[in-house]
Amino acid sequence: MAATQRFTKSVAVIAVCAAALAGCGIGDTGAEKGAQGEGAHGEKAHGEGAHGARKGVGAPAPKNAVRLIGDGSTAFTGAQPRLPRAERLKPGQRPPQFVVFSWDGAGEDSQKLFSHFRKVAKDNRATMTYFLSGVYMLPEGKRDLYRPPQHSPGRSDIGFNDEQGIRDTVKQLRGAWLEGSEIGTHFNGHFCGSGGGVGEWSVAEWKDEIAQAKSFVKSWKTNTGTAKGSPLPFDYDKELIGARTPCLEGQKNFTRAARELGFRYDTSGVNDQVWPRKKAGLWDLSMQLVPVPGRGFETLTMDYNFMVNQSGTTSQGDPDKHEYWGDQMRDGLLKGFSRAYRGNRAPLIIGNHFESWNGGTYMRAIEETIERVCTKREVRCVSFRQLADWLDAQDPKTLDKLRTLKVGQAPKQDWASFLSDRPAPAPKGVPGAPAVKP
Repeated sequence: MAATQRFTKSVAVIAVCAAALAGCGIGDTGAEKGAQGEGAHGEKAHGEGAHGARKGVGAPAPKNAVRLIGDGSTAFTGAQPRLPRAERLKPGQRPPQFVVFSWDGAGEDSQKLFSHFRKVAKDNRATMTYFLSGVYMLPEGKRDLYRPPQHSPGRSDIGFNDEQGIRDTVKQLRGAWLEGSEIGTHFNGHFCGSGGGVGEWSVAEWKDEIAQAKSFVKSWKTNTGTAKGSPLPFDYDKELIGARTPCLEGQKNFTRAARELGFRYDTSGVNDQVWPRKKAGLWDLSMQLVPVPGRGFETLTMDYNFMVNQSGTTSQGDPDKHEYWGDQMRDGLLKGFSRAYRGNRAPLIIGNHFESWNGGTYMRAIEETIERVCTKREVRCVSFRQLADWLDAQDPKTLDKLRTLKVGQAPKQDWASFLSDRPAPAPKGVPGAPAVKP
């Protein structure tokens, strides 16, 4: 597939998604080499001493334990670097403002948006979640290896990849994970609507789709004929703990399948800006509704949804409006951020695509949003994994109390009183107050 065409969604898919008004959606660095170790290429994985070193000479201890998995497409390299330890809030402590930036169908193509936003994240103390589409790890010539539920082999509503595109994507996935970001899944064929769309899939079909998404990641070397390339530095069976479904459809049966497969969260629904709760055993970390400046309604925190409300089903509308549309999305996200930051501190969940819709204006909007919010005091721009870890570490009673706050609502007194484990003293001179001695 031509480089400029990789990952471009068909007009048909855009139209289907618009109807639903939901989102559709190598030269290693020194740091990467150090984390992979010599054995990352499968040549010195065990060191010379592992095969019988000379007598009296001890084998040097490896700097990093690297265990290749399967054909060497992935590897166990130990705990993920730069993953912060989740800590429980102390009584009366104000919660941090979490912001999650996530990307549907993440892959590196000629636009190089994946590599660009990795740099943006590093420059602004952020980590992110990249939802990889499994077919982006499968060459066009081997598309028949994909057997989608309710469709013929090799069918997909998004493009497959070429071998260079896969290697480019692997490089970005590797670097992102080593920087502390998360690799989730956006599944494979991106089927929406009726006639075999994901909303019609059974639990068993979802499990099959997930298994195939994993298999394409775990066998990219075999499928591209790559012998010596560095592996992805994680065990994808353990790394994969969450997803966003195509067009936000099929959530009911997907979550049933995901729970049985050990997933920890789902982000396939629509929420208000309130504190998350578990749904069907998974953290419901769905995207949220934020204001559309200058309009009398709110829309989902995703580039695609802003686009649909601005240029309809065309992804390249009036060029004279591109700058305004980008500003409108940025300012809408910032309004949503401000009402949480100054209000209930509910995590802000944002979803995007590596696309140049309407001249790339939404990519600018996201970059400017990252720059303005991620460096603020008490703000943490994190992955979904990190957010789920933090939620799991909290006292359930604390989360229950946080959920009593409505959109934009700050505690009536202050955070110290609101989240204290002791009741606030009653004011003097009102019923229930202790008697005042004369």
